[in-house]
Amino acid sequence: MRLDVITLFPEILRGPLDASILGRAQRGGQAEIHLHQLRDYTTDKHRTVDDKPYGGGPGMLLKCEPIFAAVQDVQAKAERPGRVILLTPSGPRFDQAKARELAALDRIVFVCGHYEGVDERVREHLVDEELCIGDFVLTNGALAALVVIDAVVRLLPNVVGNEASTQSESFSAERPWLEGPQYTRPDGFRGWRVPDILLSGHHGQIEKWSEQQSRLRTEQLRPDLLKEA
Repeated sequence: MRLDVITLFPEILRGPLDASILGRAQRGGQAEIHLHQLRDYTTDKHRTVDDKPYGGGPGMLLKCEPIFAAVQDVQAKAERPGRVILLTPSGPRFDQAKARELAALDRIVFVCGHYEGVDERVREHLVDEELCIGDFVLTNGALAALVVIDAVVRLLPNVVGNEASTQSESFSAERPWLEGPQYTRPDGFRGWRVPDILLSGHHGQIEKWSEQQSRLRTEQLRPDLLKEA
């Protein structure tokens, strides 16, 4: 999979993208991630990417010219064009189902919002969809792009060592609720014991207990997931 990120702050992404699973996925050839500085697509000596909104209002908007030029150039860097995604607080909320949908694509081009947003013509005539990672506002969309990239890349074949774990974790299609409590050695710590059922060796009973605990945790912390399921 090829992922291109158009942003004003590529330096925010370089460290995290080179580390852990994301770095390993790139070194192993499962993911190819390219960062593009939006200011490189400006035409004035000040490399201006923003301007005041027509009609007044607080803050600045990203101009449409450099964004259109950037996407056009980036799309031409590979044989097939990618799905163009704008990271913005006003987009639909990103979730695990969307991560799986995106993981099936060959290529994605992320456009990272900043300031008060982007010129509306970017939304209307350039991007294929918008995404939001939650009901809060970040300083820039590069951070949101990083979250989406991490969630997507870990679902690619041969990226996670035990791929079965991605099928049974929270929010997966096979398990649409939260994971229940899990324990490892030692079986006793500061007087707190691992539940006896987990030490019993009865796999059927352990599975039943785990599902009950998973549903209980979801009911306590995220009852909305049970309603959706």
